[in-house]
Amino acid sequence: MRRRDDEPVSLSDVLNTVAGRLRRVDLRLIDEIRRLWPSVVDPVLAESCRPEMVKDGTLIVSVPSGAFAARITHDAELILRGLEVLGASAPRSVRTTLAKPDARS
Repeated sequence: MRRRDDEPVSLSDVLNTVAGRLRRVDLRLIDEIRRLWPSVVDPVLAESCRPEMVKDGTLIVSVPSGAFAARITHDAELILRGLEVLGASAPRSVRTTLAKPDARS
């Protein structure tokens, strides 16, 4: 990792940046969502789409195509209702992101 002026960045600076990002993501929450995912969505969606993270109350789901994005968007209320079992940690909205072609292999 380099700064704009091409000076090297110390390892401690890089690790502090990464640690700060990790503190903002509850990995246990996304693990629980992934466990629930097949019971919340259609089997085709469960196999093709992957919950990636919850950020600021929004569940971010990677999808392989626009058609899957449309389906996730259409089913967003159903998905959110299925995740209400998570209580106060449950996401309040759903957003999709296009997966990189090799990301699901």
